[in-house]
Amino acid sequence: MAINEQLVAEKKNSNWAIRPLVSEEVYTDREEHLEYLYNAALDAIGRRTTSTVLLGQRRMGKTEIFKRVVNRLFFEQDHLDPNAVVPVYYSFKDEPLDRWEFAIGYVENFLRWYAAFRLREPSILSPDSVSRDGLSELIKARLEVPEGLAGALNFMRFLQKKDVTTPEDKAVTLPRRISDWDESTIVMFLDEFQNTRLPQYNFSIVGFMQEAVESPTCPHFVTGSAMSILAKEILGRGSLFGRFRSHPIEPMTNYWGAQLAFNASSYHRVRIEEKMLPVLADRCGRNPFYITAVIQQAAEQDKPIVSEETLNEILAVDLSSGFIWAELNDQVTKWIERINEYGITKWVLYLSAIEEGDRLDLDRIQKKLAEREGKVVPMDTIRDVLIKLSRGDLLQYMELGGWFKKIDDPILLEFLKVWGRIEVEGQDRATVQNDLRTQYQTIKRRIYDHRGYLAEVYIAQILWTGQNKTLPGTFFHSKEDITLPWHFSYVKLRSRFGSGKGMEIDVEGGAGKERWICESKWWVGRKVGIAEVESLMRKGNILKDEVGEGLRILRLWFFAHDGFTEEAEALMLKNSVLWSVREDLNGLLECLGLRGLPELVDEQVN
Repeated sequence: MAINEQLVAEKKNSNWAIRPLVSEEVYTDREEHLEYLYNAALDAIGRRTTSTVLLGQRRMGKTEIFKRVVNRLFFEQDHLDPNAVVPVYYSFKDEPLDRWEFAIGYVENFLRWYAAFRLREPSILSPDSVSRDGLSELIKARLEVPEGLAGALNFMRFLQKKDVTTPEDKAVTLPRRISDWDESTIVMFLDEFQNTRLPQYNFSIVGFMQEAVESPTCPHFVTGSAMSILAKEILGRGSLFGRFRSHPIEPMTNYWGAQLAFNASSYHRVRIEEKMLPVLADRCGRNPFYITAVIQQAAEQDKPIVSEETLNEILAVDLSSGFIWAELNDQVTKWIERINEYGITKWVLYLSAIEEGDRLDLDRIQKKLAEREGKVVPMDTIRDVLIKLSRGDLLQYMELGGWFKKIDDPILLEFLKVWGRIEVEGQDRATVQNDLRTQYQTIKRRIYDHRGYLAEVYIAQILWTGQNKTLPGTFFHSKEDITLPWHFSYVKLRSRFGSGKGMEIDVEGGAGKERWICESKWWVGRKVGIAEVESLMRKGNILKDEVGEGLRILRLWFFAHDGFTEEAEALMLKNSVLWSVREDLNGLLECLGLRGLPELVDEQVN
C-alpha cells in the first residue's frame, strides 16, 4: 500500500484529524494550555471568545498543542449539532506563493475542514481522498448547504477563474463571512503566523486580517516559531495591535521536565537514574525538544544517563552532530539566507554568541569583525544585522533602550558557539566535537545533592499545582487545612538572600502579600535537628525585614525525608512551621494527581 493511501486508511479508524507529532507515551504536561484553548473555542458558541495568540519561544510544543486541541474539537463534539464549533487548522507556508496560490489554498483548506468536521470524515482533508474539483460536489451532495457556505463554494469557483479583486483579502475574511451570515461558530487555528511577514509573500496578508480576527463568531487562534516577529511586528503594532489576547507558554516546570525525561526514556528504552531526571530537565532549560533530543541521543549511543558527567557527554555529542545540531542548524541557516545582505551575518551572530557578558558590546564586535574582515564595518551596518538576527529569535533587541542581549536559551547559545567554529571559522567538526566533549567532561557539577534537588522539584510542583486549593493539614502536621494562594507569581529553586553563607533557599514561592519558604533535606538514616529548623526561621525573619509591611502571610515549610528530632518538632510546633516527611509529601502528591517520590537505589546515610 502506498504511504498516502495508508495515511487515508489510518484516518478512517483514528481519533485524529491532523496527526500529532509526539506519541501519547511521551507527551507530557501542557494540560493548562490544552484546556484553555479548548474551552476558549467552546466559549465562542456564546460569543465570549476573542482572538488569541499562543506566544512562546521556539520548540516549546505550540504546534503540538494546536493539533491536539483541534483533534479534541473535531471528535469530542456532536458534529451534527448546528451550534458545534467548526475547527480549522492552517499552517502558513515557508515557501514562495503568489496571491492566487495562497488564496486558493487557504479557501480549499477551509472547505476541507468544514466538510470533514460536519461529516466526521477526516479523510476529506487529504487531496488523495477528495480532489479539489470533487470537494464542491461532495459538499453539495452530502451536506445541507446554508447560504453562507453556498457563497463560499461560488467564491472558490471565482478564485479558480481569477475573477476576484484582492483575492488574499477575500480569502482570509471568508471564514468570518460564513460564520456571520450563517450564525454559526468557526475557530481558525493558524500556525507559523510569522510567515505572513516574510519575503516569500510579495503581497500583504496582515492588513486584511484585522476584519477577520475581530469576529465574535470566528475567533482566530494564532501561533508561530518566531516570537519576535509575531509579538513585536505583527501583533504588537499596526492593524492587528490590540486585536489578540496573549496566552504565554513558558518552559516546563522542573517537575514536568523530569516527567517528560522519564516518559521519553521509557519510550526509547534508555536507562536513566531517577535522581538525574530533574537534572537533565534543568540542563536543557526545561525545553521539551532539548530534553527529548538528549534522550534520543542516549538511545542512539546506547549510553545510560547515570551522572552529570554522562549527561554532559551525551549533550556534547548532540550539540555538535545530533538531533539538536540538525534542528538549530536548519533554523540558523534558513534565517541567515534570508537576511545576509551584507555578507557578514554569520560572523556577527558568532561574535555575539561568544561575547563574555549577557549584554552585547557592539564596539568589541566591530573590532573583532575588523580583524577578520580586514576592514572596519560601519556601526549602523552591524546594528542593522543584529536587528535582523533578533527577528529570527537568535538574540534579543531591547528596542526602548536600543541595546542587544543574548537570547535566553542556554542550549541555543552553546550551539551557536559550536556552529561558529565549524561553519564560520571552518574548523574540523570532529575536532570541535572532541573539544566540546573534553570541555563538558571538566564542567563542575551544577547540582551536588541530586536527591535533595529531586525533593525540591516535587515541593515546587506541589505549590504550582496546589494553587487555589485547600490541602489536608495532616500532611503539614497542622491542625488546620492549608489553603495555597490562588496564583503564585513565581516559584524559584535555590534562590539566595544576599551573598552570606547559608542564605540559600531551597524553594521560594511569591504570591504578592504571601510568601513561602521551603527547606528540603533528603537525609537517609539521619533526622533533622534544631539547628536546621532555626536556620529556616532565620531566613524567614530576614525575608520579613526585607519585604516589610507588604508581607502579610509567611509560610515556612520543612521537608525531611527521614523525619525530625523531638526537639525540632517541638520548636516547629511552637513557631507554626509546617513540616512533612516522605509519607506526607507522597500524600500531597497523590492528592494533586502527581507522581510520588521515587525509591532511589543508592540511598545511603549522609
